[in-house]
Amino acid sequence: QVQMEESGGGSVQTGGSLTLSCVASGIIQGCMAWFRQAPGKEREAVASISGNGQTKYITDSAVGRFRISRDNARNTLYLQMTTAKPEDTGMYYCAAGPKPYFSGSWSARDTYIAWGQGTQVTVSS
Repeated sequence: QVQMEESGGGSVQTGGSLTLSCVASGIIQGCMAWFRQAPGKEREAVASISGNGQTKYITDSAVGRFRISRDNARNTLYLQMTTAKPEDTGMYYCAAGPKPYFSGSWSARDTYIAWGQGTQVTVSS
C-alpha cells in the first residue's frame, strides 16, 4: 500500500503564505487532492489534480489564492497557499485516487483510496 506523508504546515498570519508538500512512498499515477478539516467540521476538498497534471480543481473559497501542482518524477504533490485567511485553518490531508482521471466527483472523499496523516495549518488574524 502506498504511504503518503504531508509536510509544510505551520502557523502564519493573515495574508501570509505556506507551501504544503505530500510525498508518496511509491509511484502515484492517480489523481491527487488536498482536503482540509477544521475543528468540529467535516473534511472538505480544497483542490485536486489529475494524474498528468492537466486538470485541476480548486474550491471556490481558494480560487486565486491556492495553487495545486505535482511532480510525478518526485512522487510529490504540492499546495501553494497565499493570502491566507483564518478560515483556512485546519488539518490538511493529501489523498490519492486509483485512476489518473476523476472516476467520481473531484471533491468526494470516496474518489480517493490513500490518505496521509495530515499537517496542521493555523492562520491567525
